[in-house]
Amino acid sequence: MVIQRWQSVLLFCAAALMACFTFFSLGQVQTPDYSFNFTSLGFTYEGIATDGSPTGYLLHTWYFFCVSLMSVILPLVAIFCFRNERLQTRLCLVSVLFIIACMAVAGCLGYTAVDNGSIGWSTNIVSPFAALAAVILAYGRIRSDWRKLRSADRIR
Repeated sequence: MVIQRWQSVLLFCAAALMACFTFFSLGQVQTPDYSFNFTSLGFTYEGIATDGSPTGYLLHTWYFFCVSLMSVILPLVAIFCFRNERLQTRLCLVSVLFIIACMAVAGCLGYTAVDNGSIGWSTNIVSPFAALAAVILAYGRIRSDWRKLRSADRIR
């Protein structure tokens, strides 16, 4: 018998929050000449190009996108590993590391990637903090449920 309740909901919430973080805007960087949109894929010029203005990406950040995407995939995989406690808890711990890495990379890129720019963060920037809390709570629930199962098996 395997108990799988709230940790599935918490892991799904963490994956959904990190998906929002991965695929939506994280903020805008204002420079004297241009305005840039900051996403996990990089910095793009905002607005419609006129009079030979540059378009597209100023800086591609594929490494940030990959780390962020892994922080979406790992909690989803952990949901379906409910029969293997060791694998599920390790996936939770690895996803915690990926979420922390996402927060660190986002902070470093936001403040250092564009020279002479001031960044205005989106409210989406709090998603990794909430996802981190959800994964940590799910980890505690997984451990608690397996302790209950082991104690029930000893009674039989």
